[in-house]
Parts: sequence; structure tokens; C-alpha cells
Amino acid sequence: MVIPVHDVNPTRRTPWVTYALLAANFVVFVFFTPGVVGSLTGSGSSLAELCDLQAFLDRYAAVPRELIHHQMPRLVPTGATGVGPQGPGCVAGPPSYEKSPELSVLTAMFLHGGWLHLLGNLLFLWIFGNNVEDRMGHLRYLLFYLVCGYASAYGFALTNPDATTPLIGASGAIAGVLGAYLVLYPRARVWVLVPFLIFLPLRLPAWIVLGLWFVLQAVYSSGAGVTGAGTVAYAAHVVGFVVGMLLAWPLKPGTPPPPEPGGIRFGRQTRRTW
Repeated sequence: MVIPVHDVNPTRRTPWVTYALLAANFVVFVFFTPGVVGSLTGSGSSLAELCDLQAFLDRYAAVPRELIHHQMPRLVPTGATGVGPQGPGCVAGPPSYEKSPELSVLTAMFLHGGWLHLLGNLLFLWIFGNNVEDRMGHLRYLLFYLVCGYASAYGFALTNPDATTPLIGASGAIAGVLGAYLVLYPRARVWVLVPFLIFLPLRLPAWIVLGLWFVLQAVYSSGAGVTGAGTVAYAAHVVGFVVGMLLAWPLKPGTPPPPEPGGIRFGRQTRRTW
């Protein structure tokens, strides 16, 4: 697996929507997700914080069974703790709120399960989102991002109609951005780090970097080559990527190619004279 860190593909306009999405994901995770403050201060996660997090996700995350059947469970975590026959745990009770499964897809796009989940998504959005926004324009890019997020969530739900595990993260929407980038800028150069004893910096065309990423997601979504694949919604990534490619395809004929790099060092471009 390669880790992208920078692309050689300048933009013409400031990617305000990409910046706003980056900020929104970070703010929601740090300031609204239960238990994150404790992890930052080193106090760890108590049972009460874990119950709060479970109740928070159950309310604001997208649940495949709710999306398909439009049916709320009778009992949900309340955020309280108690002691049952099997020891301490979270208390469940009737929901005290009305939840819209359709709206939960939107809120779920700004929730993340941990720092690695968050920072990985933000890295890919930071590298590839600005060029897609530059090509589409601000408003169309925002609608595109949301459509890919919804398509990935419902695509995963259709393949897992009875799943009750909360579906969270911007991965599906960002997968759509990656699919669009592959269609629009397949020859753009991307600096990546390849883990081989040490991290080796290489400059590869986008079609290799993103094509490899898509192949891995497709393999993982089939359950091959991984264990515990149920913790990651790889099928949502595949759906989002394909939808992003299809939506970006009409824009391909009018997309100017990225500049051919001259002499390039890692992370910056230099001028070559002959």
C-alpha cells in the first residue's frame, strides 16, 4: 500500500469547499464526538464515555437496516451505565428522539471512529479534492461530494440490508473524489511513500496510485486477503469511487491536462534548463 503525500497538479482557484469540508470533519470529531477530549488529555476512555459514544453514534450514524427498512429499533443505548447479569455495561431504552434515516447519511459523513480514520480521510481529501473542485466549481463540487456520500452509504446498505452496525466516515464521499480525479487527471504525478524497510518517496502517475487503491478496496470488499473486514465498509468505498468516475466522465473532454513536470524534487517543482 502506498501513501500519497502530494500531487503535482496546480489549481486555478482557491478550493474553499475542500477547506470547509476538512475543517468540518476535524471540528466535529474533536469537539462533538464523546471521548475524544479524554484521549487528548491521556485520561483514556471510561465506561461512561464509551456508553456516551455508543449512544451518539446510534443517533447520528447511518445504520444500513434503518436505511433499507426505514424502521427504528425499539431499544437504543441511552448513554447511561448500569450493572447487569454479565457485569457493568451500557443501559438501553426506548429512543427519546426522532431519527431520519435519510438525514443520518449526511451526519454520518462527518463522524469518524478514531484519529487514524479521520487523518487518513483528510489526507486524501487534501491531496485530491482541490483539483476536482477546481474543475467542477464550488457548488457543483459540493453537490458531487454529497451525492457520492449518499450513493456509497445506500450502496453498502443494499449489500448489507440487515446490518445494524453504525456506518460512519467521509470515506465514501472521498472515494468519489478519488474516482473523479482518476477520470480527470489520470496522468498527473503524485508523490507517494512506499513502505519498504524504510519509506521510499516515489513519483507515480495518478492512474497507478488511485487504480491500486481501488483494486485493494474491491479485493477487501469481497473479504479476500483480510480478516475482520466487517469493521471497514469497503463496499461503500467501491460504490463511491465508481459513482465519482461516472459523474466526472462528462467533464473529461474539456479538462486541460496537468502540466508535464520538468525537474521535480520530492514535494516541490524546479525549473530545468537545457
